[in-house]
Amino acid sequence: MNISQLLQRSAQVFGDRPAVLTGARLLHDYRTLAARVAALAGHLRAQCGVRPGERVAIFSANCPEYLEALHAIHWCGAVSVPVNYKLHARELAHVLADSSARVVCVSAALRTDALAAGAGAGRLLVLGDAAWQSAAQGRPLAIEERTPDDVVSLFYTSGTTGRPKGVMQTQRNLLAMTMAYFTDVDDVHPDDAMAYAAPMSHGAGLYNYAHMLRGARHVVPESGGFDAAELVRLARDVGRLSLFAAPTMVHRLVEHVRATGGDGSGFKTIVYGGGPMYVDDLRRAIATMGQKFVQIYGQGECPMTITALAREHLMDTAHPRWAQRIASVGVAHACVQVRVADAQDRPVPTGELGEVLVRGDTVMSGYWNNPEATAQTLRGGWLHTGDVGSLDEHGFLTLRDRSKDVIISGGSNIYPREVEEVLLLHPRVREVAVVGQRDADWGEVVVAFLVAEGSEVADAELDALCLDHIARFKRPKAYRWVPALPKNAYGKVLKTELRGWL
Repeated sequence: MNISQLLQRSAQVFGDRPAVLTGARLLHDYRTLAARVAALAGHLRAQCGVRPGERVAIFSANCPEYLEALHAIHWCGAVSVPVNYKLHARELAHVLADSSARVVCVSAALRTDALAAGAGAGRLLVLGDAAWQSAAQGRPLAIEERTPDDVVSLFYTSGTTGRPKGVMQTQRNLLAMTMAYFTDVDDVHPDDAMAYAAPMSHGAGLYNYAHMLRGARHVVPESGGFDAAELVRLARDVGRLSLFAAPTMVHRLVEHVRATGGDGSGFKTIVYGGGPMYVDDLRRAIATMGQKFVQIYGQGECPMTITALAREHLMDTAHPRWAQRIASVGVAHACVQVRVADAQDRPVPTGELGEVLVRGDTVMSGYWNNPEATAQTLRGGWLHTGDVGSLDEHGFLTLRDRSKDVIISGGSNIYPREVEEVLLLHPRVREVAVVGQRDADWGEVVVAFLVAEGSEVADAELDALCLDHIARFKRPKAYRWVPALPKNAYGKVLKTELRGWL
């Protein structure tokens, strides 16, 4: 099974259907899209020497060619490495080195960054340039056969050590995830349109497969990202628009619709996830745009498919536990089991807190070149998510905290350790602890508490240090100088107390 057989099937059965649009303008039907992908796969094999199982990175903002690159990589049997285009060159360099990426598909605007990260010019394919367009007209390659357990994608997710780990997602994982979309999230009609407003390197891009299978439309906004006014126009002009959005995007979209007196018509489904959606915000969203919302909870280690809070649950306002349910992340997807366990991995009673564990066909096969982390995270045959929550008697999961201290800002994960390590490079920073602070727009923002070695350091100097080492979106929004960090008897910083200070 090769996941790109979903594209091949739609090209055969629904070849004349519109496939890819930029804004409201049609670029390719399914027959043309599949032909371009097969030709690009042939170029990867014949001109770049990419063999089945080798890695090819994609370092690009959203663009129509992103879908071509992703499916061409899979079509020739290689492993895609989708990289957050906001990463700093140092972070990109680690991903490229760790994955041993043979080729990097890069957008023109990021070519210089890719070169700075150590990707030689001979390894680069620039999305959409003249050479790309020529390759898309070249000799096609027959789709490469793969087995269900072959790795198809390496998704790099940071850990508490601050070093990104490559999550090995298999053909089986992505196919099960795709089928779970239909059973637990939404059905897809050929007239539907998936809009890629959130990064295609993350959750939004993973939903391409369900829409490929049904021969639906794929819409890349002309801005290449999220713009509330643009999305409202696309919903009107394209119709039946679905999208995956972080809660901060939902908040901004709803506020735009409210401010302009719209009603959200033209939107079909808005799937939200990647961070907490506060109950008041959800109520306002439903009141403004109607029952168009579905929540999902997942991780790179179990892409998009741990739990789902379905539309019917959000609609059931007469249910006596409706208020509690809309504060949850829903029930287990049909393809997985979810349990809440104690420190010894024993299931805890209903309503009690513990770590969320998952097993099923969407759970990763492990971390790339990291058997120790794999054994720890998948011990006992269950994915240990590091998230703390509780299950009620009807199977609804409510998340209570994140034991790994991850900060989710605008839908992007930020791990405090990597920010702390950079700030500690400054000679006048003796100690530092980074936490998240609730924010109406971003969900959370990064705040650093620092203890000085001598005199305090100006914010601008710390900003410059961060920008030299990590992505801009990980930079603290505020620096708080304190005489000492709160610690327990064992010297561990009490981040709960720091959050209390905020």
